[in-house]
Amino acid sequence: MDAILARQLELDAELVRVAASIKVLGEVAWPPEYATRFLERWHAGRPALPEVESRPGSPTKMQRELEALQGIATACDAGHPVGEYVRRTAESFATAVMMLRQTGTPDFTRYSEDLYGRPSDRVIGSSLTLLQAAESFIASTTAFEHSVHIPAETICLLAPTVAEELQQQVNLAFPNHKVQVLLDPTLASKAAAGAAAIRIRTSTCFSPQDVPQLLVHEAFVHTLTKLNGQEQPHLRSLGLGAPRTTRTQEGLALFAELIAVAIDLQRLRRIALRVKAIALALAGADFIEVFRFFLDSGQSEHESFQSTARVFRGGDVRGKIAFTKDVVYVGGLIEVHTFMRKAIQRGRIELIPWLFTGRLALHDAVTLAPLMDQGIVAPPMYQPQWAQNLPSLTAFLLYSVFVSAVDLDDVDLEHFADDVM
Repeated sequence: MDAILARQLELDAELVRVAASIKVLGEVAWPPEYATRFLERWHAGRPALPEVESRPGSPTKMQRELEALQGIATACDAGHPVGEYVRRTAESFATAVMMLRQTGTPDFTRYSEDLYGRPSDRVIGSSLTLLQAAESFIASTTAFEHSVHIPAETICLLAPTVAEELQQQVNLAFPNHKVQVLLDPTLASKAAAGAAAIRIRTSTCFSPQDVPQLLVHEAFVHTLTKLNGQEQPHLRSLGLGAPRTTRTQEGLALFAELIAVAIDLQRLRRIALRVKAIALALAGADFIEVFRFFLDSGQSEHESFQSTARVFRGGDVRGKIAFTKDVVYVGGLIEVHTFMRKAIQRGRIELIPWLFTGRLALHDAVTLAPLMDQGIVAPPMYQPQWAQNLPSLTAFLLYSVFVSAVDLDDVDLEHFADDVM
């Protein structure tokens, strides 16, 4: 190992020490009583904006973290692939710290957009914005629901039942690690995954479809990449999950739902509604107006509150200042799918398994590839089953490249009744 590489790995180890305790979602999370209080007033006919108490972290601790992260970024050799990776990761965490220092202010949104993007961002390879793509998803799912009768879900699985079933599957999937499935009443999302635990939100009614979706999304991507990153012998920050990797990680998890046939219409609609809700909040809609938007879109009162809280956590319930993280789902899904298609087209199929070496961004899979070939970055210990079956995945992606060239606007069902076909 040469001296330059050794120095970059020292900086990587320092980055892990500094950034391991930075938990963005934990810092902006709302306590469960906010939902209870808001819905009680809603039912009483006296809707009121949530009274959010700012819970900023220790200014002294944040300042120390920021200075350390900036020092690491400055010390990196950006001309070396490891140095460039560590620099990007350190700067990502530094931006997150600056964002958390500005909760409730316009700068919170500015830093949030730097990390996660904005609804007006362009979709890769398209003239559409993320908002336009989301609105297209919403319109398509609405039209489908109106034309086809979809039976209402009548089975409600309680959180302990879901946790028990997930635990059985997780035990089989990660034989070399102990991963617990725990109940957590504080989550805004239905679940959140780390290396040691997958947390499931209590007081939530789960459908049977939620179980395979949570399994492939949370366990077989988020937990899996976290574990693989922590098992890296040299580049240990691959086990951190920097904010700049969120777009790729969520896109990869959603792609996993698609390829494993674990996604449904309501799920696709939910991720699109979140982008629209962020755009409404940024344009000035307050918490109640966004809550009504989710209600009018078919979500229950409880889910509408949780969805709205995702938009306003860390922001201002009066509007204009919002947390833009949820734009990553639509953009990330399209980018991951496009990346895989391009990798197949260019004969770089090996890049697909490398996506699971840790919590990385698509950019990292390309720039760190030489280090993977050299063994400096280890191959993933775990991979989801669909990613291990490269012949079938290749066939699917090659077909998707071809079929995407077909313009559905040029085709009608009557064409298939034509004797010439």
